[in-house]
Amino acid sequence: MQPFFSDYLKSLETLFGDFSDLLEGLPQEALDWRPGADTSSLAVLAVHTAGSTRYRLGEVCLGEPPTRDRPGEFRTADMDAAALQALLKDTVEHARQSLAQLDMDDLPRIRPMPGRGMEVSIAQALLQALEHGSQHLGHAQITLQMWQQRARS
Repeated sequence: MQPFFSDYLKSLETLFGDFSDLLEGLPQEALDWRPGADTSSLAVLAVHTAGSTRYRLGEVCLGEPPTRDRPGEFRTADMDAAALQALLKDTVEHARQSLAQLDMDDLPRIRPMPGRGMEVSIAQALLQALEHGSQHLGHAQITLQMWQQRARS
């Protein structure tokens, strides 16, 4: 794997590792708790982050067949921490395999975004995956803080 893609993978590994650590040992009630109407639980955030990353690296960058159920990601419930952590780990492995298929000449290539009616460069899709995942890790960190404050009250 070329250095750029190795460095990118390290960033994804850190992001997904932090997400996995955040979920460690949480009870089901914490994983499924939503801080308010139209907000996401920790489980939803984890599943959506995994789905979004896999979509961008697999379907967009590599043209893999669509498998994502985006609306279903937001209905996630009753998935325990171990299952969520396994999903995050599997997503990193998928990223490793996907990135190994790319080289620097691929970055400017324009690819369709299935289901979105738009196109992006592979470079943009990679950046979006990191950005989107980082935003949702932040959401998860705040949601956990709110859960912990609520639990102490």
